[in-house]
Amino acid sequence: MSDPAVSSQYEQDQTVTSDAPSDVPNRLIVVSNQLPIIARRKTNDNGGSFWDFTWDEGSIYMHIKDALPAAVEVFYVGTLRADVGPTEQDDVSKTLLDRFNCVAVFVPTIKWDQYYHCFCKQYLWPIFHYKVPASDVKSVPNSRDSWNAYVHVNKEFSQKVMEAVNNANNYVWIHDYHLMTLPTFLRRDFCRFKIGFFLHSPFPSSEVYKTLPMRNELLNGLLNADLIGFHTYDYARHFLSCCSRMFGLDHQLKRGYIFLEYNGRSIEIKIKASGIHVGRMESYLSQPDTRLQVQELKKRFEGKTVLLGVDDLDIFKGVNFKVLALEKLLKSHPSWQGRVVLVQILNPARARCQDVDEINAEIRTICERINNELGSPGYQPVVFIDGPVSLSEKAAFYAIADMAIVTPLRDGMNLIPYEYVVSRQCVNDPNPNAPKKSMLVVSEFIGCSLSLTGAIRVNPWDVLETAEALYDALMASDDHKETVHMKQYQYIISHDVANWARSFFQDLEQACIDHSRKRCMNLGFGLDTRVVLFDQNFSKLDTDVLENAYSTAQNRAILLDYDGTVTPSISKSPTEDVISMINKLCNDPKNMVFIVSGRSRENLGSWFGACEKLAIAAEHGYFIRWAGDQEWETCARENNVGWMEMAEPVMNLYTETTDGSYIEKKETAMVWHYEDADKALGLEQAKELLDHLENVLANEPVEVKRGQYIVEVKPQGVTKGIVAEKIFAFMAEKGKQADFVLSVGDDRSDEDMFVAIGDGIKKGQITNNNSVFTCVVGEKPSAAEYFLDETKDVSMMLEKLGCLSNQG
Repeated sequence: MSDPAVSSQYEQDQTVTSDAPSDVPNRLIVVSNQLPIIARRKTNDNGGSFWDFTWDEGSIYMHIKDALPAAVEVFYVGTLRADVGPTEQDDVSKTLLDRFNCVAVFVPTIKWDQYYHCFCKQYLWPIFHYKVPASDVKSVPNSRDSWNAYVHVNKEFSQKVMEAVNNANNYVWIHDYHLMTLPTFLRRDFCRFKIGFFLHSPFPSSEVYKTLPMRNELLNGLLNADLIGFHTYDYARHFLSCCSRMFGLDHQLKRGYIFLEYNGRSIEIKIKASGIHVGRMESYLSQPDTRLQVQELKKRFEGKTVLLGVDDLDIFKGVNFKVLALEKLLKSHPSWQGRVVLVQILNPARARCQDVDEINAEIRTICERINNELGSPGYQPVVFIDGPVSLSEKAAFYAIADMAIVTPLRDGMNLIPYEYVVSRQCVNDPNPNAPKKSMLVVSEFIGCSLSLTGAIRVNPWDVLETAEALYDALMASDDHKETVHMKQYQYIISHDVANWARSFFQDLEQACIDHSRKRCMNLGFGLDTRVVLFDQNFSKLDTDVLENAYSTAQNRAILLDYDGTVTPSISKSPTEDVISMINKLCNDPKNMVFIVSGRSRENLGSWFGACEKLAIAAEHGYFIRWAGDQEWETCARENNVGWMEMAEPVMNLYTETTDGSYIEKKETAMVWHYEDADKALGLEQAKELLDHLENVLANEPVEVKRGQYIVEVKPQGVTKGIVAEKIFAFMAEKGKQADFVLSVGDDRSDEDMFVAIGDGIKKGQITNNNSVFTCVVGEKPSAAEYFLDETKDVSMMLEKLGCLSNQG
């Protein structure tokens, strides 16, 4: 199915890109654990069997294709909810592809049990719902067989996605926790994939998530997407907290959007609740069969106030607490006995485990007790409907229910309240102009609760509170029910599944703009694979080219950062080898060698005392010494550090409240370090400290900046970029304009130096554009044009240049 030309492109150097637009319409590949297809085996007239396939109208994924522009071709990748034998798989695959644009993934039964029932449903899904297997050893995949199965199936999905790809401009939208490592596999196949991921379940707090043995691999999988979607801010906040605590990533707000900066990529975090297909619910209620069912149900429950619960059979839906709340209501307000009925529809369990059997038995026991104690001839407080219920039957129950009770202990979005409100709007009353009414009691722990204005929110663990909420809902006036209903209905129809799908796809297009502007590169191996974005010209420094340029140059400027560049450690003075290497470079009369560092002049001056011809810029360039026998110059007219008396008490306050943090006091700057503190606490404290210092020092000639695990206060206008400008201006004044520039650094402060060198080229201070080498240590996004892997490579490079000078 793949275009051979496209496939061959993937096999080439992944860093090559083209800005040429594609003639092929955009293709969106929707990937979910199960295809939005219903498969039924039927018997033909000859007694033989065949497969019959139809769209699953109840699947939210099926409606994505209807929400997007006609120019966007939608393909689906997923498994079938049917046992298709190996001999049938080719024919079934062809049928699904030809008729539905679906690519089927077939997983052997044993592998499926390990992947889905063991890892997804018995391990990952409970943790995402805050159930940590603290003492149940059996629930932890110690053998890692289930984890290996999860990884294997995700890899199988990636291969099927590749079959659906027909162009490098295709988009991939992955859904839910079953496929969290899939983005990593796709990046391995083709690093320029445009990937969106939407998590339909809750994302737990970092304390819970970090209990996962494979936490890094799963989190890295999500971070390989370009856009990550969540139903609520709480879920997104927990995810961002994990990124901060585990990977040290900080998020930013830009014009209302949340972004994570990761390896040069801006990963957008989207908060957008999914919706329902309103037209589908309306169509069910307009069908004659549904109307007949509505009339029959009205007769069946005539004179009763019907409360409705629709839940899957699992341990988090809180059905046991719900029926206990009903029992409490009837005992606390006995006048409602005989008048209130809870119709509880319990959908079949999606997973096989002991917990499901236990909760099922508990629910039945409670319901039986309530009906025995509070029921009467012809009246049962709880009507229990166990087993699959069709959408039309469910719509009929929605239509006749006076109230819906949706009280999971923890859940993702949960669209039952939306379906209920729409059904109440479409109920076939004798008087079509009659006001519509509905009432909702919902758990505060489900994604839709905040969007439902007027719904009564409860803590489902508090049975008494839920019982009183039910009573308040029963006693609400008709005017209140009408007002609440219309507000909720207007919100639901304007935030339907089409709105959700369009919004996500539009943001995905926007999030992937840099794919054509920058160069992509894969780093890492296996599940540690990640994508880094660079400028188009960014590449590893070719030392042969460097040495050739060095040999022919007459006026060379060499600017070197110290920590992390000349030496790998921030706590060590330079070794004798480093001193010898620097001296070799300095002794060449064609060279002007500068150490440009944030270190104090006292440290740098003593460490490099043996390098008499070395120029030093200390404290990011506030102090400059052009040679060992010269005095230190300052870049400011006066060294006014009175602001330190104001800044120090503020920093002390945050140091006392942040274990592991400390203050570094320099002559002209102060730095608050938090690399040894708890990452999340340090990050939050750093943000607060930054704001606090900016307010306190607003009228002082200083600037407050955040760096990697630091908050620094330093004089205004002091940067390594200004040092570079001074060097080029000085060389020009001496009639020795630089015709060779080498600048090497490793952190954010060095970026100013790299930018200033580019400006020097534009100003004509540097005469040979082809002999300018800005280099960052470590393969990471930078304003530099080149990189070297580590400080050892920097030392080797400088040693070679020193040898070339001696030979000359």
